[in-house]
Amino acid sequence: MRIVVAVKYVPDINADRRFVDCRVDRDPGVGTLNELDENALEAALRILDALPEDERAASEVVALTVAPADGDVALRKSFQMGVDRAVRVTDDALAGSDYFGTAAALAAGVRRLEADGAPVDLVITGMAALDGLGSVVPALVAAELGRPVLTLAKKVDVADGTLTVTRETDEATETLAAPLPAVLSVADTANTPRMPSFKLIMAARTKQIEAWSAADLGLDPAAVGTAGARTEAVSAAPRPARPEVELVVDKGEGGTALAEYLIRNELV
Repeated sequence: MRIVVAVKYVPDINADRRFVDCRVDRDPGVGTLNELDENALEAALRILDALPEDERAASEVVALTVAPADGDVALRKSFQMGVDRAVRVTDDALAGSDYFGTAAALAAGVRRLEADGAPVDLVITGMAALDGLGSVVPALVAAELGRPVLTLAKKVDVADGTLTVTRETDEATETLAAPLPAVLSVADTANTPRMPSFKLIMAARTKQIEAWSAADLGLDPAAVGTAGARTEAVSAAPRPARPEVELVVDKGEGGTALAEYLIRNELV
């Protein structure tokens, strides 16, 4: 079995965010692997761990990202968790790609992997990227590849060429199935990502990361990056400072003071 996990290099969620030319400033000093992608990596590794030993030996998990060289941080973390191979799609033509351009590049990477080796049975992503929270890339990748997609899975099972998932919605718990090859996104409740071992941490430092350009993947520069983006950020500004806290000592008129505050700030 061959599984590709799409991972993303994002700013640390606890770091200050800022924009440069209406784009997120991805400072390499505070960048990291998207936390929700760790659930996708764990799901892939568990699928392979469940295989018979001989089949596991012939299988692989590939971490794939679309990023500049700084994105290697995410791929090194993927190696620490136990992936077998890591590929970074890097090209100036990809700068400014929206969800559609990113999905096109990821799908092209999957097709390149298949052209160079065995078919890809499953593409797995996290439920969202914490820098954009769009949650649409799994469906867009599936559309590019012409494969079924099952999203927000809480439980995952692969057997006899079929992907079966359980997911929870506000109204019901659903069990859905699709034939392989397929695309899957997993929820943050799907598993608890494993802690990297010291051996894998050390090995990840020297693991080879392959870099492919848009030309290597046959991508049309006009269809990706800023040139191919269907959306555009026209302005960006820092979040307004929080107003000073207004303390009211209740001497029997606290309710009136609260009502006046809500009305004054157009909250009712």
